[in-house]
Amino acid sequence: MQKKALILGITGQDGSFISELLLKKKYKVHGYVRKSATGNLKNIKHLIEKKKLTIHHGDLLDFVSLSNVIKKIKPDEIYNFADQDHVRWSTDLPIYSFDVTGSSTIKILEIIKNNSKKSKYFHPFSSNIFGNSKKIKLKEHEEFSPLSIYALGKVSSYYACKMYRDIYNLKICGAIFFNHESERRPDEYVSRKITKSVARIYYGKQKKLVLGNVKIKIDWGYAKDYVEAAYKIMQLKKNDFYIIGSGKKTSILDFVKKCFKYVGLNYKDYLVTDKKLFRKGATKTLVADTSKARKDFKFKINTNLDKLIKIMMDNDLNLNK
Repeated sequence: MQKKALILGITGQDGSFISELLLKKKYKVHGYVRKSATGNLKNIKHLIEKKKLTIHHGDLLDFVSLSNVIKKIKPDEIYNFADQDHVRWSTDLPIYSFDVTGSSTIKILEIIKNNSKKSKYFHPFSSNIFGNSKKIKLKEHEEFSPLSIYALGKVSSYYACKMYRDIYNLKICGAIFFNHESERRPDEYVSRKITKSVARIYYGKQKKLVLGNVKIKIDWGYAKDYVEAAYKIMQLKKNDFYIIGSGKKTSILDFVKKCFKYVGLNYKDYLVTDKKLFRKGATKTLVADTSKARKDFKFKINTNLDKLIKIMMDNDLNLNK
């Protein structure tokens, strides 16, 4: 029998990639889309045009609407990639951010508990939950220390998932994702800001790339590798939580250098740093220890940083011609 999956946040980077993966695996894929996001369907437009998706409109905070969709579909798998996923936005809109990132998780789990207990649920968390951890290489059991409303919401959703799994015996699993980028990242993210700006500079459409603290080191990866890990976690018999990342750290400055080198330009001629852009609530260098994931389902990174930069740069060079 054909499996059914419901993707919350299907229009975003991770939601669109997981939908493509599941379609390749012959799933019947349903997407839950905010009514206000109907004009932002570019990541799944090709799938909608080929009539490969069933789209349902609603809001993550609308308990009744979401409940009706889940009761109607009775999905085998639910992937929740719908949240407010940027630290800066959570500072500007703290109450809304926590509702979407934290409180909404309990609503979803209540719906599953009462209407669709056979559904298996995947929830992504963020390495931001570790804050300024004393350890650099992080495993699943390390202490959480959130430094933003966004991270706080992720911590609350993590404990909600564990509680509903353990007390109500629901099939809940998840992953703590470290930074994962792609050509589908919104412009607000530093990786996409860099690649898009470098492309525009290359074509003479922009003069400078202005960034904040470029000394920050980040565990970068390609989003497709991470959603593949999410799928594999969902196929395991046990319901568990894993750290997913590249296990390597690269500074923002080195990312910038690689992007400019890709187009044959010297970054020193274009990079400007501005202390006003230094972000409050930014975590220090954190690196993923994926030993548990490698042991349990042979997790591996298929796309290294140079390949990731090539993918993103080629995309932005094409868009900015």
